[in-house]
Amino acid sequence: MQIVVAGQGYVGLPLAVRAAEVGHRVVGYDVDPHRVQQLAAGHSYVRDVDSPRLRAVLDSGAYSATADAAALAGFDIAVITVPTPLRDGVPDLTYIESCAWTLGEHLRPGATVVLESTSYPGTTEELLLPLLEETSGLKGGADFLAGFSPERIGNKRWSFDGTPKLVSGIDAKSLDVIKNFYDGIFQTTMPVSGPKVAELAKLLENTFRFVNISMINEMAMLADALGVNIWEAIDAAATKPFGFTKFTPGRGIPVSGSQILLLGLTYKYDATDLRNSPSARVAELLIGLGAEVRGAEPNIPDGDDTELNVPRVDASPEEVAAADAVVLLMDHPRFDLAMIEKHAPYVLDCRNRLSGANVETL
Repeated sequence: MQIVVAGQGYVGLPLAVRAAEVGHRVVGYDVDPHRVQQLAAGHSYVRDVDSPRLRAVLDSGAYSATADAAALAGFDIAVITVPTPLRDGVPDLTYIESCAWTLGEHLRPGATVVLESTSYPGTTEELLLPLLEETSGLKGGADFLAGFSPERIGNKRWSFDGTPKLVSGIDAKSLDVIKNFYDGIFQTTMPVSGPKVAELAKLLENTFRFVNISMINEMAMLADALGVNIWEAIDAAATKPFGFTKFTPGRGIPVSGSQILLLGLTYKYDATDLRNSPSARVAELLIGLGAEVRGAEPNIPDGDDTELNVPRVDASPEEVAAADAVVLLMDHPRFDLAMIEKHAPYVLDCRNRLSGANVETL
């Protein structure tokens, strides 16, 4: 089948590559031309897909990357894996809306659209479906199929295809087609009665982790006041074979007194100019809160950064590991993103380029 995976980040790229490996013809669509350039050159920036795997599906012709929407024509199944970042506690659905308009222009009778991006229950049927119908002039269920299947990326123990996959459809035919597609990619698929159930299940998964890590962070502060080793206490509680799930503290520390490493200080991607760069203001605000701020900028020689007023360092594994928090402001090609993922205790990713349990995306 001809598959489109819209969004080639840490969710979309593993799906696209795996779909190509099992025999589909896959177009990886992304609006970021730099990402597309890297992918076309066989360079993976996602931990779950190494560059040799990417090059293999490129060389076979099963996978191609593009920023040209015209390449989406004729798809059988399109999967939306665009980000939905929180803005003031509410998911920003701009990327879903834009993708729906684009896919709707190429939607044909009999095709299927699947949403994987995390959002509130009702997004598939109340937002995505009407946009697709309005743009294409087709009717969901009657002319084309649709559903929701939440991503489950980011666990080091479970493989991508070994993680059970929830699937849903707007009707029985949609569910059947979507399940058959994912059956060929994942070892186990779990159908549910409708998109709202799958959407709520994803929120339950995320909320469960958030609430428990927040509780553990509070317990860590209590343990410190009591002079108790929180890690030993957690390991002790985890010996109980039922009724307890092990969670460990996150980076729940104050900004004041923390060592923060800023990566990429120029005003735009791969530039050599600091003028009008927001990094100076970011550094100023963090210093005002009491943080110890350092900056890494491989494109600017030492001495040409007087307006930044922060110490310059190299983005080495040692510097990255020593920081309490790493902030990726610009994803310059000279940065080793895989190394940053591996060594940073915590990363605030402002470019949506990294993944993992230690990464939070702005």
